[in-house]
Amino acid sequence: SLRGSWRLRSGNGSVSLRAEVPGCVHTALLCRGLIQDPYYRFNDVMYRWISLDNWTYSRTFKTPFDVRKWQKVNLVFEGVDTVAQILLNNVTVGRTDNMFNRYSFDITSVIQEVNFVEVRFLSAISYAAEQSRCHKAHSIPPACPPPVQNGECHVNFIRKEQCSFSWDWGPSFPTQGIWKDVRIEAYSHYNLIYFSVTPFFEKSSQQWYLEVESIFDVVSSKPIAGLVTVNIPKLQTQQTFSVKLQPGEGSIVLLVNINKVGSAAVEAWWPNGHGKQTGYNMTTTFMMEAGCQIEKFSKVYFRTVELVQEPIPGSPGLSFYFRINGRPIFIKGSNWIPADSFQDRVTYDTLRLLLKSAADANMNALRVWGGGIYEQDEFYDICDEIGIMIWQDFMFACALYPTNQNYLDSVRAEVSHQVRRLKSHPSIILWSGNNENEAAIASNWFSIPDPDIGVYIKDYVTLYVKNIREIVLSEDKSRPFVASSPTNGLESVKEGWLSRDPYDTHYGDTHFYNYNSDCWNWTLYPKTRFASEYGFQSWPSFSTIEKVSSPEDWSYTSNFSLHRQHHEGGNIQMLQEIGRHFKLPQSPDPVKQFKDMIYLTQVMQAQCIKTETEFYRFSQSEIINGEGHTMGALYWQLNDIWQAPSWASLEYGGKWKLLHYFAQNFFAPLLPVAYEEKGMLHIYGVSDLHEEHKLTLRVTVHAWSSLEPVCTLAKEGVTVKAQSAVPIYKESISDLLERCRNCTRKSCVITFCLVGDGLQSPTNHYFLSSLKDAVGLEKTQLSASVSQQDDIYIFVLQTTAVAPFVTLDVGSIKGRFSDNGFLMTEKKKMIVFYPWEPTSVEELESSLILTSLLDVV
Repeated sequence: SLRGSWRLRSGNGSVSLRAEVPGCVHTALLCRGLIQDPYYRFNDVMYRWISLDNWTYSRTFKTPFDVRKWQKVNLVFEGVDTVAQILLNNVTVGRTDNMFNRYSFDITSVIQEVNFVEVRFLSAISYAAEQSRCHKAHSIPPACPPPVQNGECHVNFIRKEQCSFSWDWGPSFPTQGIWKDVRIEAYSHYNLIYFSVTPFFEKSSQQWYLEVESIFDVVSSKPIAGLVTVNIPKLQTQQTFSVKLQPGEGSIVLLVNINKVGSAAVEAWWPNGHGKQTGYNMTTTFMMEAGCQIEKFSKVYFRTVELVQEPIPGSPGLSFYFRINGRPIFIKGSNWIPADSFQDRVTYDTLRLLLKSAADANMNALRVWGGGIYEQDEFYDICDEIGIMIWQDFMFACALYPTNQNYLDSVRAEVSHQVRRLKSHPSIILWSGNNENEAAIASNWFSIPDPDIGVYIKDYVTLYVKNIREIVLSEDKSRPFVASSPTNGLESVKEGWLSRDPYDTHYGDTHFYNYNSDCWNWTLYPKTRFASEYGFQSWPSFSTIEKVSSPEDWSYTSNFSLHRQHHEGGNIQMLQEIGRHFKLPQSPDPVKQFKDMIYLTQVMQAQCIKTETEFYRFSQSEIINGEGHTMGALYWQLNDIWQAPSWASLEYGGKWKLLHYFAQNFFAPLLPVAYEEKGMLHIYGVSDLHEEHKLTLRVTVHAWSSLEPVCTLAKEGVTVKAQSAVPIYKESISDLLERCRNCTRKSCVITFCLVGDGLQSPTNHYFLSSLKDAVGLEKTQLSASVSQQDDIYIFVLQTTAVAPFVTLDVGSIKGRFSDNGFLMTEKKKMIVFYPWEPTSVEELESSLILTSLLDVV
């Protein structure tokens, strides 16, 4: 391994330091104390010079073996970011230009006992600009990001993390570095490069079989014969195959039948909330005549996936939903972006915390978005373990791309490498060619004149269909592929891969954003087959912002607040959205006003996405005016790349925003959902459970002015069907208010839950008016006592009045609460705090800030 300490120097040699590999220039400079935290205040702009320079990594190493003894020696880079010339002992052994590729350079004739290796990087910014200049055929828009993003240009000309040149939620840090493993490999006969296991289920014989694929570099000049044994002890399956490897890149594909006894015993892999994530240990042993034996240990999971696109009775268009192991699954989750601008800071623990938070909020899926990176192996391992399904984009986003031969060759190598690396993961249920590029052409985002559009359509089909799709289909027959998101699926294919309207609700998936209307109005939302992106912004909590700002920044209109907002007009949109339903903060103390604003943006975001997601969930079983059967809700976005206002529900560092607490409820497996139409209140029972249940619906009406309910209603024997959304209650609001005397729309609120059969849904609520118009709400005295129980902490809350959006915040103490941002309608409520690092009752007590809506002044 060549991991560890290297030398790093700037272009003109003026900066020279020790640097860790894997790593990048920015983190190396930070570790040595040569720069401040790149995320601090305005440093994203202050430190542009780092990305504009060309840096060189170098080190000497002793070869730990006798070079003459081996037929072949390779220098292998699992990831180079991005454009570099590689020299060994002053001989150029190769070049790199794709961050997503794996590079292996033959150094057999160059390696010595003591060696000097150099990786000379070229600034990604200057390389991208140069590529763009050289592309004479036609322009490839967009040239540059919007000014508000403080970003760099021509990112579509370099195969590098697209959002590292800036995005509407992230900074511009086009890194340079050796971002993954680097090592020397020596072998004499053959070497295993890729190994994958893919399960298939044979319906006719009701039997599982595995496709085990191994790809080798064979250096011997004649074929090598041998035996391969595959053993899965738990399934009483062992098979031996005699095989022959051809010189060059030799591959072996074995079909392993799980015998009848084994097949009957197979426990399938299920998504979170639908069953277990059983995996089986498998050992594959290669015994080749050349005498060297390779043993490969892997985990194998059994699951099938189908993307169902078929006609729906009573509706034009086609369905768009996933069947896992033959069962339709409603997809609940979010969109994943890179967890940091500097990938070497993303540890296993970082990933585990974020992914576990997704599962804890009842999510079963994430979309790995196409403007970031193909995630590290650990990411997919964790998803396999906890049952998070992955919609995997290829790394192309919100842009058009070149299709010259060099570019296509690089992309083909990238796609083939990534599919081989990732296809054994049961968590991945779909490959998708790009993010929003079909829509970009169909809706003409880049104002391309009509006569020229044909060129871009041809480029589109060349890249995503003739290259990417072709490779995916040849490498992986076990899961579906779509060319883009949003797309009309089969309808897009029929229209030559580019549909007239990729946002058509009768087909495929949709992305939907609207910041100018009232987000509490569910009728604005598309009754789509599958919602793969939708969202609203909020600010991260004060404790998160505080780490990267100074006191003069702590106002909503400071230069810092403007600088951190990369979405044009975003801060104002949040205020407008809040102003529709809440009173805007007016505190004379600017810091108090800033904190109140942060709180309200989080309340607003949570309430907006709750409304929209509940709409998607209750639309799953019905068709209205030809629309409906919504089978997926992935809001934008799960996580943050830095400390800034964004669409995320998890702050940078993992702290849960109110939205994430709300998600825990709006994605609950059993949930009553209310909406109003023409003065009628409708309540639906939404269930992801596999059995039908007879339950009791409890509806309670509370006056804002009293902790005693005004009236309650228990409707018994309500049938909630398995995996569907059914109407369970309907009443006109005027009748309801009349029944509960002393109630008006402004003075009362409705809460409801489902109980029975050993089940209990979260308590949901429905506001009859905007909270700024609420009558009878009074400022409450909120108090909490904290105690420790084993390794969790119990907070007992008390209130003197009904309190909306009660929020507990313990600053930068890492952990999460069992619930937050709730409507408190009882005197007492118990909340559990799950710490992520050791803390104490004293620490929690002194950090705790309790806020409810009436604390905003």
